[in-house]
Amino acid sequence: MSEILRSMGTSVAPVDCMRSLSTDIFYDILRRLDGPTLASAACTCAAFSSISREEKLWEDVCSSLWPSTNREDVKYLISSIGGFRKFYADCFPLIVNKEVSEYQMNEFREYPEEWTETEYYGDMDEVESISPSDFISIVDIRYKEKTICSKVLWDIPNANSFNGWFYNCPFRIDLLTYAARDDDDYGEVIISVSDGLPPITSLERERKDGKLWQELRDGLQLSWIVVNKKMKQAANFASWSALGGQRHWPTDRDFVIRFGSILPAKDILPRQVVECILSTKFRVVQTEGEGIQTTLKLTEVSMQLEDMEGSHVNGRNSLLILKEALSCRRSKNYSEVLESCHLYSKVQDQLKEDKMRNESRLDRLCILCGITAFITFWYCVL
Repeated sequence: MSEILRSMGTSVAPVDCMRSLSTDIFYDILRRLDGPTLASAACTCAAFSSISREEKLWEDVCSSLWPSTNREDVKYLISSIGGFRKFYADCFPLIVNKEVSEYQMNEFREYPEEWTETEYYGDMDEVESISPSDFISIVDIRYKEKTICSKVLWDIPNANSFNGWFYNCPFRIDLLTYAARDDDDYGEVIISVSDGLPPITSLERERKDGKLWQELRDGLQLSWIVVNKKMKQAANFASWSALGGQRHWPTDRDFVIRFGSILPAKDILPRQVVECILSTKFRVVQTEGEGIQTTLKLTEVSMQLEDMEGSHVNGRNSLLILKEALSCRRSKNYSEVLESCHLYSKVQDQLKEDKMRNESRLDRLCILCGITAFITFWYCVL
């Protein structure tokens, strides 16, 4: 054995340093890496740093992570706003916002006493400088690492409707409704047992153990990238993994999974922050039976913005918020992103409790005043 090893050692040329290797070998090594590993490798030596600037490497990384970027029109869009390397650097980190804290609760300005109508509903002159057609949505949904849906929406629907309807009504994007119009390969998006779903024989049993609901919530991943082609900026508005959801709503067959992020709204809304809610809805279309697999159908993918009090943000302010969010802080630490979302929910719950407490006090005061007035009236009469 030792003789064989010695003979092998004499037949292999020693490698003195990394520079003796071919650039093609370096490239072949780097093209097999995912985004975070590729970025780390670029910091190790000059050769890796130089090769890692190749757009083709980052195009492959983006294609693997977001299959919707494989489309030729999306490739052209990404190239026009700075290339795939910049696109990945902008969209891989998730939006994180920790500006909401408990001590700020009493510092918020209230509407309508301190906010004029122009302040609350937004300055129309500033909104007019933002074109809704400049916003593109690039959406990818995965279930257990398998892509089940990739859609691209090239503007904000109904933004140019008559009489300013969009600007004054609640902002909402229903992706499946509008993206399907320009999608040549549009069809039903379904997942089944072959995709990793647990089989269920009846909805009654699922209602008790919730196995299907738990597997769907834990296995689903969502990326919703918003691009402004005029500003040449992009950001991922999703939380990637689910933040929560509802079982069996509004019927026994529906599952709603919620994603999202906390966006800054400084000088736009009284509460200074809003929640971007990204919802997916799946419906059970088949349960396990003879020759039939458990099957779910994707029926809704939507985006909407809600303020701290749970009110929908109108289209006018939503455009301003989307614009500001494209340049806000981001983090590669997912736990930090979750922490910011949980902090928002905590402050929101506290705000609701304070509001209910104040309303309860006001109700008791009104009742007391009514009783006092009633007693006073009869006292005067008698």
